[in-house]
Parts: sequence; structure tokens; C-alpha cells
Amino acid sequence: MKIDVIIPVYRPTEKLHKVLYRLCRQTHLPEQIILLHTRDGIKLDVSVCKDRVSVTEIPILEKEFDHGRTREQGIWMSDADIVVMMTQDAVPADPFLLEKLSEVLNEHPDAVAAYARQIPDQNCGLLEKYTRVFNYPPKSQIKSQKDLPKLGIKTYFCSNVCAAYRRGVYLELGGFPHPAIFNEDLIFAAGAIQNGWKIIYKADARVIHSHEYTYRELIRRNFDQGVSQACHSEIFEKVKSEKEGIHLICTLVKKLLKERKYLQIIQLFVESGCKYLGYQMGKHYRQLPKSFIMKLTMNHNYWRGRNDEDA
Repeated sequence: MKIDVIIPVYRPTEKLHKVLYRLCRQTHLPEQIILLHTRDGIKLDVSVCKDRVSVTEIPILEKEFDHGRTREQGIWMSDADIVVMMTQDAVPADPFLLEKLSEVLNEHPDAVAAYARQIPDQNCGLLEKYTRVFNYPPKSQIKSQKDLPKLGIKTYFCSNVCAAYRRGVYLELGGFPHPAIFNEDLIFAAGAIQNGWKIIYKADARVIHSHEYTYRELIRRNFDQGVSQACHSEIFEKVKSEKEGIHLICTLVKKLLKERKYLQIIQLFVESGCKYLGYQMGKHYRQLPKSFIMKLTMNHNYWRGRNDEDA
């Protein structure tokens, strides 16, 4: 099956170089790697993989740069059977990433997407490491509508940090929502599952991806999460995400208590408080002044030129 990789690029670090290097050394090589680069003044070095890379510039200060719309632009530029969405900091862990993602979609024709396991960088903090393990366990899973009573919101979980989609089915289903401030992957997956398709978590397809957010960044990131949920109540009112958050906290507390890491428990509660504060403000963003929203959001472009009714 022919594969293209699509990566939105904004102020890239040296990790993008690693991503391109490893993508061009896969056992199943991509036909092309489509970089959707914002006009941020940074020149891209694609020399490690220049024969397969195409770069399209996207004006950052226009509405066209958007979590959903930008990725969909990349899909329309592709004619591959499978398109793999990736972020600029998701480094393939081995040469088998694309092979395993395409292989599992080939084995399961009733699945529209397969997403990879995210393993933490060796230098990341303990809480981030444990959170990645919680969200991306070592066992693969095939999810469908029948899993909703057991898995809840996790049924719809799919991550564009690294996820492969059947391009034809993606287009038939209407693609990612746009404008999209967050969760375009989950919202698409929810619609696909409700239409009878399946989503696969492929645990042996792995990327190295983790973050170290400040408390302010946690508030801002979860503000956008809350906005997304408020704008798509047709999904999130039926399947609450708060339950999964509580499950994560309880799991981590038990693990940290067992390991006698008491300071990390305090840190966990502080971080969780920041997340919840941002999330609740995001869910009630319509009650906030635009000037305050612009201080809270991580995605300023989403709000430019929009009224609350548009968001």
C-alpha cells in the first residue's frame, strides 16, 4: 500500500531532522513526506531526505493554518492509499513504524485508522513518563462502538502525533473538523466509529514523544481542550472525559505511593489542578472576554476573526 506522511511544521527544533532521517530509513518507505510549513522565518533543512520531501508554505497569520484544515490540505495533496499524520517532534523509534501501521490496516479492512504508541524520551520527568505509559500501554487494541460502555471516551481516542488513515475512507467520512482548536483526531475517530468503522491502537508501532510543560502551559493546553469539548458537545456530553482523568490520577497516586515518591504526589496534584482549572475555563469560554481568551489559549490563530458562534 502506498504511504505518504504529512507533518505540519511550526518553529521546528533539531527533532524534525531526526524525524526526517528515520522516516527515510523505514522498511516501508513513504512515497513523499509533505511538510506544511508556516511562514515563521525559519528555513527548513530537508537534506537528509530531500528526494522524498515536499514543502508547502502556509501563512501562519491566516485562518488556513488550523489543526484540522492544515492536515486536510496535506491529504488533498496526496494520492496515497494511506496517509500518516505526524507531528514534527514524534521521532520513529525504529525502522518498522510505517510497515506496522500499514500492515495492521491491511489486516483489518474494517478499520479506518491506526495510531502508534508514544514512548517517553529518556530525559523526560517521572510524571510525564508514567502518564505516557498509562495512555499508551504495551498491548494493542481494536476499538469499536461496542467498547463504549467499558472504555468510555478512550473508545474514540486517536492521536495525530502519529496515526495512519485510509485516505479514501477519510474523505468519504468528511475528514477532520475545521476550524479545530484541539482534538481533531478524536472527533474524527468518534464519527468514524459511530458510522461502523474501527480504530486500532498499534502498540508495536512506536514513536518517541513526550513533553515537559510548565504550569502555565498546562493551563493553556487544557483550556484549548475544554474549548474543543464545549464546541463538540454532541460527543463529549455523552461520553465524559473527566472520568478518565480521575482514573489517571488514582493510578499514578497508587504507583507513587508504592514507590514512596511523595514529592511527586504533591507535584501530581499541582499539575492536575492546573489542568482542571484550564479545562473548566475552556469549557466556559463563552463567558470570558476575548482579551482573556487570547491570554489563555495556545492557538491564537483559531480565534482571529471569529465570534463565539463560529468557534
